[in-house]
Amino acid sequence: MPDSQPQPPPPPSSSPGPADPSSLLLCGARLTDGRTVDVRLSGGRIEAVGTAGSLAAGGTRACGARVDLGGYLLLPAPAEPHAHADTALSADAEGPVSYEPQDVQRRATEAALLQLGHGATAVRAHVRVGDVQGLGALAAVLQARRALRGLAELTTVAMPRVLTGVAGADGLAVLRDAVKMGASVVGGRPDLDPDPTGYVEAVLEVASEHGCPVDLHTDAGDPARLARLAAMAGGLRPGVTLSPCGDLGRLPSEVASRTADQLAAAGVAVVCLPQGGCGGVDRRGAAPVRLLRAAGVRVAAGSGALRDVSNPVGRGDPLEAAFLLASRYGLSPEEAYDTVSGSARAALGLPEVRVEAGFPAELLAVRGDRLAGALSLAYSRVVVHQGRVMARTSAVREFCSSAASVELGLPRQGRGQLS
Repeated sequence: MPDSQPQPPPPPSSSPGPADPSSLLLCGARLTDGRTVDVRLSGGRIEAVGTAGSLAAGGTRACGARVDLGGYLLLPAPAEPHAHADTALSADAEGPVSYEPQDVQRRATEAALLQLGHGATAVRAHVRVGDVQGLGALAAVLQARRALRGLAELTTVAMPRVLTGVAGADGLAVLRDAVKMGASVVGGRPDLDPDPTGYVEAVLEVASEHGCPVDLHTDAGDPARLARLAAMAGGLRPGVTLSPCGDLGRLPSEVASRTADQLAAAGVAVVCLPQGGCGGVDRRGAAPVRLLRAAGVRVAAGSGALRDVSNPVGRGDPLEAAFLLASRYGLSPEEAYDTVSGSARAALGLPEVRVEAGFPAELLAVRGDRLAGALSLAYSRVVVHQGRVMARTSAVREFCSSAASVELGLPRQGRGQLS
């Protein structure tokens, strides 16, 4: 089962009626094609897009609320395809990370809200199951998911440590229990199992039994192992995702290209982590995104660690991932943003979003008028989930009075002057 199934758009309204309190009018937003538009939202979808001022209250359906987005760039909302909700925000803890249910639930909830504030209206969280924590961490994250319903969409990947041999029997039982409990994706780290190929076979078997997507952690440094995985994963629906695949770029170019072709043919998606690895995976460079994209592999970008012991300064910000891909790995701003929006949503099985009538109202408004500038200075943001404003971040920069700025006519913002 994908993280979310697309829903058909509602039938259009045939006659004017009273104000719809659930509708929302976004006024004066700029689109990436340069147009300035009004966007009307209703029933969790984009109902209409028109030139600025053309969708004022009193059209086919009067709006219940208005949000002025003058000076903002309106984009499809990002999605976070690779988070670790059970360990997020644990870097400052004294001693070992606590897996007490209330601690995990608090961290998972706070992390999801931080990521929502950044713009990610959907988050896929990888959660360890088995060993000492059993299913307790998963139960806590699922409780956080229930508490967040209506604010953000949080889904879980069950990640057992070992699935082969005598020790693997318990892990396999725990994995099946995790799916029954509510984990919507099965995964793990095959590189850490004594039999990585057997581990993948076990995960694919459970996924096939329950119709679940598969999401596996791997450095992708063994091309033969990746070829076997691609052969096994080919045709599996609803799909297989690998991350972070940092070692793939260290293979000889002809080997890496052949491996990318195999992944593309099998329909395997890759989630890279531009800020570095995460727990259990070395923090190295990102996957070779340009090579993978050229081969036809769907490449999404995730944030990975959010201030845990793997990366105590991790931000969990999709726009930072896009910024790094554009500034460090040679993608255009449009290509980079797609990895955290369109491609990330597709990797999660979520419906496509465009700023067009009929599409889901999952949107992010960022202060600025060009995508490149938004990725560079994405401080002020307005986040829309299911047609409602769920988060706002406003940044105000103030400077002391300066004759130079007055003479040059430089833009100023702020509530006053610093003395």
